[in-house]
Amino acid sequence: MSLINKFVTRVDFDSYEDFYNNYQLKIPENFNFAFDVADVIAEETPDKIAMVWCDDKSNEEKFTFKDIKEYSNKAANFFKKIGIQKGDAVMLILKRRYEFWFCLLALHKLGAICIPATHLLTGKDIVYRNNMANIKMIVSVAEDQVVDHIEESEKDSPALKYKVLVGGARDGWLDFNREIKASSNIFARPTGEEASTNEDTSLLYFTSGTTGMPKMVQHSFTYPLGHITTAKYWQNVTEDGLHLTVADTGWAKAVWGKIYGQWICGSAVFVYDYDKFVPGELIEVISKYKVTTFCAPPTIYRFFIKEDLSRYDLSHLRYCTIAGEPLNPEVYTQFLNATGIKLKEIYGQTEMTVAVGNFLWMKPKPGAMGKPAPGYDIDLLDESGKPCEIGEEGQIVVRTHKKVPTGMFLGYYHDEALTKKAWNNDVYRTGDMAWKDENGYYWFVGRADDVIKSSGYRIGPFEVESALLEHPAVLECAITAIPDLDRGQIVKATVVLARNYFGSEELVRELQEHVKRVTAPYKYPRVIEFTKELPKTISGKIRRVEIREQDKK
Repeated sequence: MSLINKFVTRVDFDSYEDFYNNYQLKIPENFNFAFDVADVIAEETPDKIAMVWCDDKSNEEKFTFKDIKEYSNKAANFFKKIGIQKGDAVMLILKRRYEFWFCLLALHKLGAICIPATHLLTGKDIVYRNNMANIKMIVSVAEDQVVDHIEESEKDSPALKYKVLVGGARDGWLDFNREIKASSNIFARPTGEEASTNEDTSLLYFTSGTTGMPKMVQHSFTYPLGHITTAKYWQNVTEDGLHLTVADTGWAKAVWGKIYGQWICGSAVFVYDYDKFVPGELIEVISKYKVTTFCAPPTIYRFFIKEDLSRYDLSHLRYCTIAGEPLNPEVYTQFLNATGIKLKEIYGQTEMTVAVGNFLWMKPKPGAMGKPAPGYDIDLLDESGKPCEIGEEGQIVVRTHKKVPTGMFLGYYHDEALTKKAWNNDVYRTGDMAWKDENGYYWFVGRADDVIKSSGYRIGPFEVESALLEHPAVLECAITAIPDLDRGQIVKATVVLARNYFGSEELVRELQEHVKRVTAPYKYPRVIEFTKELPKTISGKIRRVEIREQDKK
């Protein structure tokens, strides 16, 4: 039996309108996900499967909720023994290792601040994070390059006291596996001043940063409850299902799809630990382990539709969702034709939970983000700050004068000025551009910084990228602007070609003519560059800023 009834006033709804108007959370005092969800399930149904894990080397593990409770208690006792306490900041660089779940819950139990991070950080990146967040301990995978970068950061990181290694041993490091073996599997819930409160900080995310230095997004202990909407009404997870969200644990999408809402709703999570994405291998894993619900960024689906999906048994896979970047209609159509599954897109940020989405009752419009989620008062504002008309492009904002949505961030950690710049007068400005149609669906245009202004026209990169992706030669692409004396800016396409296609002047002209036919002629890319791969963040988002920087050079 899932715990969802414990936290919502009503579970079932007749329509999107019913859901938006009547969905309501019941938030307990001093809610702590580790104690109030994971441990409660362990007590009520100890043998219930919490997580199925495998890697690309044929290793696999299954963990019941009893296992999760005991391992997280051991980790909490270990961390407490060396001095980690409420409010201390701890960075986890654990890729997709199952120990991440033990550590995350242990830090929740201690009331400490967890900072998930990617293994791709350099020494300079780690120094920045250590000092910005006063990180006291780092728990890391035992990979030489990662460990070397952490050790490189030490001399410039005065707050860093402890280094813990998972899956190996090294001088100057505590051995996680050895330490938890020696620790008790019983951990009493803290009381009094040591207990966490709903307002305390539980998570800090350094945003992946498509532009500028990473910001520290600060979430409270009630944040997991905001992801009931994510799991139940968008991903459509079910009791005793098996859900796979493709995400490294260093990205916020991991807690969107690999723990909080899924466990509250009674679904186990599936974790595939791999170093290199190979489309066929991932599909084979989905088939082998009978994954029932699946979520991934558009990049994954763009590669999936180039595979022969009929070769795999996907009969158990019943619901698929997409997030991270907008969904190109061509990807939607080809995946539907191959599987019969309609991809359900959403819009959100590290600062929020699902803010706009294609929920259970809604017929998706390919390429549309959907409609606002319950608790989110969404609006579009033009450059003068006035609400936009139907069909008019504007910046997506969240109005918070009536209520701040559960799961929305507390602000940018230790940066009041940056918080006020983004969120003032009860309006949070996302920095993303969209337009709304006559049926209330929102359509993504691009980051405000990415919109191209050419000869007086405003061109959103997403529309041009979608047009190019309809051509069989294009596997991936990114649209950016190049300065131009006559037009102000012109459109440039950076293109990754599909198998058996090769870059040529003839193909450039063919792609340009294709875009002219599919969309408005003024939007076609006047410059096309072929490349082997696009620069991306760890979450799979295309770093257009990096392409622009390369063009400047």
